[in-house]
Amino acid sequence: MKKVMCLNKAAGMVRDGDTISFGGNVLHRVPMAFVREIARQKKQELKIVKTAGAHDIDLLCAMDSVTSVDAGFVSYETKFGLASHYRRAVQEGRVKGNEHACYTVICALRGAQMNVPFMPVKGLVAGELLEKNDYFMVVEDPFSGNPITLVKTIVPDVAVIHVQECDQNGNARIYGPKFEDVLLSRAAKKVIITTEQVVPAGMMKRNAEYVDIPSFLVSAVVHTPRGAAPASCPGKYDIDETSLISFLGMKTKEEIEGYLSDYSSRDHSGERTALRI
Repeated sequence: MKKVMCLNKAAGMVRDGDTISFGGNVLHRVPMAFVREIARQKKQELKIVKTAGAHDIDLLCAMDSVTSVDAGFVSYETKFGLASHYRRAVQEGRVKGNEHACYTVICALRGAQMNVPFMPVKGLVAGELLEKNDYFMVVEDPFSGNPITLVKTIVPDVAVIHVQECDQNGNARIYGPKFEDVLLSRAAKKVIITTEQVVPAGMMKRNAEYVDIPSFLVSAVVHTPRGAAPASCPGKYDIDETSLISFLGMKTKEEIEGYLSDYSSRDHSGERTALRI
């Protein structure tokens, strides 16, 4: 069954208040075209889950689309500095920052994959992280009697993952680092794939062992050439430093809306091709 659809329709599958997780890591293979579209659609009260975020979380916080963030790290890479919109939103109380270690986010998603309410976390036994985040609890291990930390399972309503290629049915292939994207596809209730290229289904069948995300997990496929920009996409393009530096200098929502408007035609450039498939 063909699942290819346009970007704005796919973004419409995200509802206000959803728990949403974005694939990629920091500034690499992030589904930024989709992030910009849900910002344009002015989604509200989103709860974001990610091991290591940057421009995706920062942009949505700048647009007041976020109510909470569960993440191990939110900042740009060294050259670009802090995620100032996220930081300001947390400081002003507009966003609740639930601080994790990256590994505890992974454990919380593994709980969703396994359909259990919590997961044990090895190595996290003390510190303010346990005191400040309601997602953690220290209990007695019934087998050894020693203390063990548990992390509450997080089930994303939607996971959005950008890949290099995918067929029209949703079979997706990732080249280069996969980060937590395969886990995300198994943990979320709904998976949306944005892809650099839509390839014939027969191509995927000939190399089925290399499919990272199978079609039965995928609700929608969106053809989005350069859909990770201004982040990088391994094997396709590098970080667009000029665009990122321009964004980082913006202070007001009006400036951010102009940034979204400037990107609009590029984000929707794959729709005509996708609709012909």
